[in-house]
Amino acid sequence: MSGDIPCHKVYEDEYAFAFMDIHPIQPGHVLVVSRREVTNFYELDDEEYDGLMRAVRTVARRLRREFPAKKRVGVIIEGLEVDHVHVKLLPIDTGEELRHAPDMSLEPDHEALAELAKKLYLA
Repeated sequence: MSGDIPCHKVYEDEYAFAFMDIHPIQPGHVLVVSRREVTNFYELDDEEYDGLMRAVRTVARRLRREFPAKKRVGVIIEGLEVDHVHVKLLPIDTGEELRHAPDMSLEPDHEALAELAKKLYLA
């Protein structure tokens, strides 16, 4: 969030920052992270938690508009690969799509991610 690592930003406010996952589980996979680094979402104070969840809802609604053929926007709250809670949002039709493991050996398609981020971007 400091801008040191390039990313494809979708949304930001005082509580959260959202960007495209470079190894998406499904097309449209967005990560929403809290501004404050915490390992578990329940460590956020009430204001931070509410702010994070408002951001999650805002981005999910945008995903729903951009992926109308998908039945749902799946949600996973985790912080396993990095020690920072984040919410994964994924346009999906099935639970199998939600649990799909991306091929981490593939190089990210930054051009496609940037194009999708522009469509999803919420100022």
